[in-house]
Amino acid sequence: MNGPAAAPSSVGMPSEVDKRGIYGWMAFDWAAQPFFTVVITFIFGPYFVSELANDPVRGQAWWGYAIALSGLLIAVLSPVLGAIADETGNRKRWIAGLAIIKIVALALLWFAAPGSPLIYPFLLIIAASVAAEFSIVFNDSMMPRLMNDRQIGKYSNIAWGLGYLGGMVFLIAVVAFMAGSPETGRTILGLQPIWGLDPVAGEGARATGPLAALWYLIFILPMFVFTPDSATGKPISRAVTDGIVQLKSTFREIRRRSGILRFLVARMIYQDGVNGLIALGGTFAAGMFAWSVTEIGIFGIILNVVAIAGCLVASRLDQRHGAKRVVAAALVCLLVATVGIVSTGPGFTLFGALPLGAEDSGGLFGTPAEKAYIVFGLLIGLAFGPVQASSRSYFARSVSAEEAGRYFGFYALAGRATSFLAPLSVATVTAVSGSARLGMATLIAFLLVGLLVLLATPYPASEPLSDGSDARR
Repeated sequence: MNGPAAAPSSVGMPSEVDKRGIYGWMAFDWAAQPFFTVVITFIFGPYFVSELANDPVRGQAWWGYAIALSGLLIAVLSPVLGAIADETGNRKRWIAGLAIIKIVALALLWFAAPGSPLIYPFLLIIAASVAAEFSIVFNDSMMPRLMNDRQIGKYSNIAWGLGYLGGMVFLIAVVAFMAGSPETGRTILGLQPIWGLDPVAGEGARATGPLAALWYLIFILPMFVFTPDSATGKPISRAVTDGIVQLKSTFREIRRRSGILRFLVARMIYQDGVNGLIALGGTFAAGMFAWSVTEIGIFGIILNVVAIAGCLVASRLDQRHGAKRVVAAALVCLLVATVGIVSTGPGFTLFGALPLGAEDSGGLFGTPAEKAYIVFGLLIGLAFGPVQASSRSYFARSVSAEEAGRYFGFYALAGRATSFLAPLSVATVTAVSGSARLGMATLIAFLLVGLLVLLATPYPASEPLSDGSDARR
């Protein structure tokens, strides 16, 4: 294995890195994704809303507040940690420390039994989410040192697709062998849940926490073993002081680099909508159609299959047409999909313009409205991988390796600075109106405004703006 790659002299010109180093970097997404897919979106999140809480509206409000508070903490602290990481050099030790927090928090979710106070899983989800997102900042900031400009879009999308594959494998295992129906006591395969897990006590959903922790622990090891890291820099005490100074300097610098600033503003807005859609889409369906954990799990598997295909296609489109076009197309798909899901309910879609029969054919997704929801869900699955993976490659093409830590800290800030607003809007509108549909509809505004700002942003973002202003002036 090669040693740490030498710093590039310009954007997108790293030294050659052993392919094992790139594959180790990509394995991080495989390791990390089950937390988001299974715990946050499709299994534990809906369990929190529909079974742990005594009322689905109250449960969605609490879950929305947990996601919102997590986003606020991530937004405030990511630039600080990114700047400090640039000064300390080594990223892996930061990821290792954060892994301990994430693993412990996930393991403790096992104790979130029905009837227990919501506050404990509420706090554990916040701790795990913050640790997970901070780890992503450090992992993403390795990109400019590991791959050249042409490879970035390819490997970013493939890694994201690999993450969805890992999430899907984990989700299939949960649905097939762990998540039994409270009515029948059996999984979708007609089996008794493994390890004697009790569906009535929500043990199938609760077990996803410690198992996701174990999965993460095992599969981040290739990154630690094979992926080259920056050389260790300053001692932590000095790095903190110098990092904060650099943070202030970077903030002033970004204000002068107009293209990068505009891209960060666009991402700040649209990523907020994407985050809200990912975190709350499963819980919305659970509340509206009274889906069981099994049905939500199958829905998640369908979305992940489509997401993997979307990322593979996007990896080619990103190389051929550039990240900006991929991100814009994905946002259009997400807008159509979000309008579709909020306009669908029992017996209708498109806000009632297209009535649907109320008959239930039995089995999974038995009503026409549920099938319509699945169709709109396919658009979400197709787009939400590429919109994030190509945003990552868009930004990696716009910064140098030397500044990647602090700039990816601001990239995380842009993804989280207002991330409390979307779930907060959903939670608040839901709580005030008593309608989860009206709450979810607030996400449309975030996606639309973000798209409009993106269309006026240069590509790469380090390029001058179309009005002739210099992005580095």
